[in-house]
Parts: sequence; structure tokens; C-alpha cells
Amino acid sequence: MDRTEFEEFASAGLPALFRHARALTGDPQDAQDLLQDALLRVWRAWPAVRRDGNPIGYAKTTMVRLHSSALRRMRRRLAGRPVAAPPAEEPSAVDRVDDRHHLRGLLMRLTPTQRAVLVMTYLEDADDRTIAVALRRRPSSVRATRSRALAKLRADLDPAGPRTARGVLPHA
Repeated sequence: MDRTEFEEFASAGLPALFRHARALTGDPQDAQDLLQDALLRVWRAWPAVRRDGNPIGYAKTTMVRLHSSALRRMRRRLAGRPVAAPPAEEPSAVDRVDDRHHLRGLLMRLTPTQRAVLVMTYLEDADDRTIAVALRRRPSSVRATRSRALAKLRADLDPAGPRTARGVLPHA
């Protein structure tokens, strides 16, 4: 294996990969753990990844799958136990636009799959087919998941109800 080539890839791709992991997990420490696990898997598969020619894509897909698997395991362990929802903060309408913490809290209320679809769609600019392959779903399932996630975000951002004015997407 070419260790130097892998180290160059990891150094160059680290900022983008960390942003991807942070968007998936919502927590810097969890993102760091996820990134390390993904890089270990990429290293183990490096000859095939290098031949494929898209190590960043492979690493991002690996992170999505590792994160989904970890959440499934946690959900199974917690099955039957009541789970408290994160406390909702109600900033003023002006603060909502610039409040990253509020948006991050809203994203954390989504299911892991919904969050992964939104991250891959809007942060990574991936198409439905690419997302479907990464999540092992059909493209139609990706579109439905995105629609439900956006509807939930809209409802959480505007508790007064749906708006159908021009330029504002109606609830799906």
C-alpha cells in the first residue's frame, strides 16, 4: 500500500470530510470519532479506493453508512425506553435567520436518515441516485425522505402553519 499517497489524500480532504461528519452527527467530538473510523476503513481499502479514483466520495459514503449503523445499534439498545426530545429554544424571528445553534437543533430533531439525505443533497450537492446508493435505498425513497425532512423543518421553523405564498414551498 502507498502510505504517502493515503496521507496526502487524508491531509487534503480532512476539512471537507470533517464538515461532512459534523453535519451528520451535529457534534464535533462525535464527528471526530466518525471521521477516524471512516479513514481507517478507507485505509484498509486504499488500493481499491485509489483505483476507483474518488477517495473523497468513498470516505463520505463510508461515514454515512457508519453513522447510520451506529444509530441503528443505539436505537435497538434503547428500544422500549422513553427518549426525551431536545429542549426547543425559541429565539426571536430576527435571530432565527442567523442562529446556527437553532438550526443545528432543528436538524438534530430529524431522523438520521433524513439528516443524511439533507446533508448529501445540500452540503455535498449529490444527486438522488448517489444518495440512494450511499444509503442503500431507492431514489424515490430518497426524494420522499427529503420531502418529509423539509416539511418537518418548515413546521418547526414556522409553527403558525404552512404558507403558500410564491417562493415559499408548501408542506409536502
